[in-house]
Amino acid sequence: MNIFRLTGDLSHLAAIIILLLKIWKTRSCAGISGKSQILFAFVFTTRYLDLLTSFISLYNTTMKVIYIGCAYATVYLIYMKFKATYDGNHDSFRMEFLVVPVGGLACLVNHDFSFLEILWTFSIYLESVAILPQLFMISKTGEAETITTHYLFFLGLYRALYLFNWIWRFYFEGFFDMIAIVAGMVQTILYCDFFYLYVTKVLKGKKLSLPA
Repeated sequence: MNIFRLTGDLSHLAAIIILLLKIWKTRSCAGISGKSQILFAFVFTTRYLDLLTSFISLYNTTMKVIYIGCAYATVYLIYMKFKATYDGNHDSFRMEFLVVPVGGLACLVNHDFSFLEILWTFSIYLESVAILPQLFMISKTGEAETITTHYLFFLGLYRALYLFNWIWRFYFEGFFDMIAIVAGMVQTILYCDFFYLYVTKVLKGKKLSLPA
């Protein structure tokens, strides 16, 4: 495992922990898109079904279980435990506009037309756009809490680091996965505006605000 893969995984884990702690400590999911969290739960469920069929390493299995468990724990906190604080009016992005096209694309463009491979491909494509409901929600409310921006920053950093991971693997291992690379690039591009605002505002102690 190279340094980019490890730091990417740690950034991803940090994002998940930041979000869960934010919700639990404040007893509120205000400003958090439940729809993005549902999409991420779909991502991890469809990607890690191989837990039932193969074992790669203890690290690999542990991280997969953590991702799945945390994804569903987040959905539970938003839609069950702290449902009264959920802002459904602003979390209005239509998930089917992402799930249906991504599902169709996964069936058309994949490495192998098999059940598990199509689900894996679906998860890669869906992850690249799963953050859109959250970004859409921020654009509608016009601002985001600082802790929420930290969550988004580490989530975006995870994908950026994974791009370097793919470059590393290409040069040192001869491994090249066009589907994962293109999807990762799309996801990173979606974060570009946010990264700029994070560096120019949040890191300077200012609140991230957008024109509603």
